[in-house]
Amino acid sequence: MSAENIKTAKAQSNADALAGLKILDLSRVLAGPWCGQLLGDLGAEVIKVESLNSGDDTRAWGPPFLEGESAYFLGCNRNKRGITIDFSSADGKSLLAQLIPKFDVVLENFKTGTLEKWGFNQAWFETHAPMVVRCSITGYGSEGPQAGLPGYDFILQAESGLMSISGSENGEPSKYGVAIVDLATGMMAANAIQAALLARYRTGKGQLVEVSLFDTATALLANVGNSHLATGKDSGRYGNGHPTIVPYTTYRCSDGMIALAVGNDGQFAKLAAYLGNPEWANDERFKTNAARVNNRAVLDEHIKNKISRYSSNELINELRKLGIPIGNVNTVKQALASQQTQAKNMVLNVQHQKIGSFKTLGTPLRMHGTPSSIRYAPPLLGEHTDEILSEYLNLNTEDLSELKNKKVIA
Repeated sequence: MSAENIKTAKAQSNADALAGLKILDLSRVLAGPWCGQLLGDLGAEVIKVESLNSGDDTRAWGPPFLEGESAYFLGCNRNKRGITIDFSSADGKSLLAQLIPKFDVVLENFKTGTLEKWGFNQAWFETHAPMVVRCSITGYGSEGPQAGLPGYDFILQAESGLMSISGSENGEPSKYGVAIVDLATGMMAANAIQAALLARYRTGKGQLVEVSLFDTATALLANVGNSHLATGKDSGRYGNGHPTIVPYTTYRCSDGMIALAVGNDGQFAKLAAYLGNPEWANDERFKTNAARVNNRAVLDEHIKNKISRYSSNELINELRKLGIPIGNVNTVKQALASQQTQAKNMVLNVQHQKIGSFKTLGTPLRMHGTPSSIRYAPPLLGEHTDEILSEYLNLNTEDLSELKNKKVIA
């Protein structure tokens, strides 16, 4: 942090963990905004910069809308103040050049080379903003034959192999229900930014951090990718099942569907005994996890027939007493209304200038010494432009009026 920012952070040392950290968020859509929101939840001051007329693309992604504000945008832009600048103009680029050195982090997800085209290459940062950490989120990074192509979560799920391992066993490849590559990339970026900030304490210098959807999607293959590298075999689809753990899938009870995850042989023996077949635990086909994987179809059929006789609540209550992981397969509505969700404050009411009070998902970041908080609702387009430019660049009313007349800001 700059000396001024460190002073601010010390004054707020009992507040949020990242209090005093200043982030200029030039990103839009999901990966970058998700990163900015995570850092904002931890206390960073995040200034979201949007284009003059339409702003972040997700402002138009709906329905649903709340009083004209898209639920999508509202879900990934809290704890930010917002401004608009036209970067296509010389005056807009000048404002950006003045703003960047005032911040600790610049977060952007333009196509590779966009900032450089505007004159903000790494040499510029080293000369004019050497303490700033620049985080660049792109589709494919700056290397390889696809460098420079725009990145979309859906395409990366397809290209990375993630879709090939999702969906029913005999069905088509399927994408995840949310933009998992975007979300994970945002989390990777938040981690990398904080690592670069820690490194800055040692080196006294900022650095360029590159995070790409391609790299993240590939990394998300995790154990499945490593299994291929170990064997040379391609992975198939297992529906709700697990490639290397059995039983680990969904089953239908008499009144609904449950998810069962038996992680070791001890748990399997308890399950077998509860279902009335203790001999399964000594059956050579089932006594070890490796044997159960090799005899997946037979065992799943046995368990399916047994479980169909139970009600879901009965089965869940009894198996949890035995230490066997099990849960209902909820709809989103059921999940967000659950007692556990309420107890964890994972649905919150936020006060918005235009909407009034609206419900939003809570933050998963639990800091017991420096609690995370929601300080700002997602901003209206350009809501804080005058306020921010006055605060950071000391622009007066006359300066702001001139920029508005030139259509540099709104």
